[in-house]
Amino acid sequence: MLVAAAVCPHPPLLVPGVAAGATAETDDLRAACDAAVAVLLAAQPDLVVVVGAADRMDPFPAGAWGSLRAYGLDDRDLGVVAGDGEPTLPLPLTLGRWLLDRAGAAGGLLFGVAADAARDRCVEIGTALADRAPRVGMLVMGDGTGRRTPKPGYLDDRAEPFDASVSAALAAADPGALTGLDVALAEDLLVQGRAAWQVLAGAAAGTAWRGEVTYDAAPYGVGYLVATWLPD
Repeated sequence: MLVAAAVCPHPPLLVPGVAAGATAETDDLRAACDAAVAVLLAAQPDLVVVVGAADRMDPFPAGAWGSLRAYGLDDRDLGVVAGDGEPTLPLPLTLGRWLLDRAGAAGGLLFGVAADAARDRCVEIGTALADRAPRVGMLVMGDGTGRRTPKPGYLDDRAEPFDASVSAALAAADPGALTGLDVALAEDLLVQGRAAWQVLAGAAAGTAWRGEVTYDAAPYGVGYLVATWLPD
């Protein structure tokens, strides 16, 4: 069963080498993510599941690895020991594993969920993942809207209210509110975390939770949210 969850965004700038020269907001975001992961691990889960957008709806092999070469970072700076062949982990799972590595937590299950996955399928996957171990911790990687400023998408007046609705659902630890997110609107607003958040909703259903949002901002035109859920 699910015993704790942490929600984090997955911008490459989370990694200090990528964020060189960025504003102090980057440090605040990274610190919030580290603190959320610490809360997750303090619940002493038997299994940590990292969920994030991918081109597949399956767990990745234990030896899968990811890279930030495209963002100018050497794999060694990411703390990655390159495996055989090319890197296959998508960005959300690469950064999720990086956050766990920073916290000294090895292993875990890296589970990809298609960004356009149907709501019911996401909830179903979440329910199944929560049954993977007696005590499951879930690290949910997902960005909010990408239309808060003219770049990287374009300014859309619906973006800020959408991010606010997600923030409210996370603060209230309300699985139903996450399940009810508008799939088509999320896609239109370039949301990268909708499917992963709805996996969390499935994993958390049937339990009372206490939520806390510790970061809620859009420093680079993308909505970034950091939150924790613990049993109430």
